[in-house]
Amino acid sequence: MCVYSGVQRRLRLFPHRQLRRDADRLRPYRLRRVPRRSPWFLEGSRWAPANVAIAVARLGGKAAFVGKLGDDEFGHMLAGILKQNGVIGDGINFDKGARTALAFVTLRADGEREFMFYRNPSADMLLKPEELNLELIRSANVFHYGSISLIVEPCRSAHLKAMEVAKDAGALLSYDPNLRLPLWPSPEEAREQIMSIWDKAEVIKVSDVELEFLTGSDKIDDADALSLWHPNLKLLLVTLGEKGCRYYTKNFHGSVEAFHVKTVDTTGAGDSFVGALLCKIVDDRSILEDEPRLREVLKFANACGAITTTKKGAIPALPTEQDALTLIKGSE
Repeated sequence: MCVYSGVQRRLRLFPHRQLRRDADRLRPYRLRRVPRRSPWFLEGSRWAPANVAIAVARLGGKAAFVGKLGDDEFGHMLAGILKQNGVIGDGINFDKGARTALAFVTLRADGEREFMFYRNPSADMLLKPEELNLELIRSANVFHYGSISLIVEPCRSAHLKAMEVAKDAGALLSYDPNLRLPLWPSPEEAREQIMSIWDKAEVIKVSDVELEFLTGSDKIDDADALSLWHPNLKLLLVTLGEKGCRYYTKNFHGSVEAFHVKTVDTTGAGDSFVGALLCKIVDDRSILEDEPRLREVLKFANACGAITTTKKGAIPALPTEQDALTLIKGSE
């Protein structure tokens, strides 16, 4: 989950738990013996809330991560990547009895992805409510999370506890379901659990594919998007890839065009978009009620998402603020 706090701009991220590690070969726990450059896979790391945390840190914000990793080389590698990228790791736990989850990501010619996961059970699934760093969570201004941590206990209870504590402390709750159907027992269970916490979030981002899944409609239009609206919601976003994004608030709605770049890998583009949005609203939530200012923020978020697609792997491609501003200026 992501927590973003006021002037110090702190963002905390709760486990979205699909650790996507583009491992070099199928030798998951012999990291030092894996060739670093493979014709098939590139080594990397990616799991959604952690990507958002790094995106925020790279844009000049302050972010922290809350979750659980295996006490193995993969887990310590991932914790190290967070630290190297300026993310506070005080909320990370290590499990000596379970391994860090793995994922293999393959790219199609158009840069879209397919996933294969190894995680049953993995350390992230075993996070307990009593292991949460509650003081860290209470210090957040924004608390960002996904849905993968809702799949099984005890992680589901930890997720719900963290949301409750963050909300009681005054944090803005931000939700990106980040649907990964292969991880769920069934599509029906995925839909039920994703929607079970829907009315708690104040900012929600879904992709066009997730909108279709959640509504059961094959249309991407305002009526279907607004069917997901709830009274506590301040901003609903639908990302549309190369077509930009749509936004919905209580008083207005509209769309913002995308930036056209040469796409190599779409991994992390949505996380980069979310990180940019949260960076801009953490200190001034009134932006959510001011359409011209919100459109400027979403333009910046679209630029960040676009830049992230221009390289392989999420983390190496996450932009700085100057990168985004340069793209925006060049398109004017």
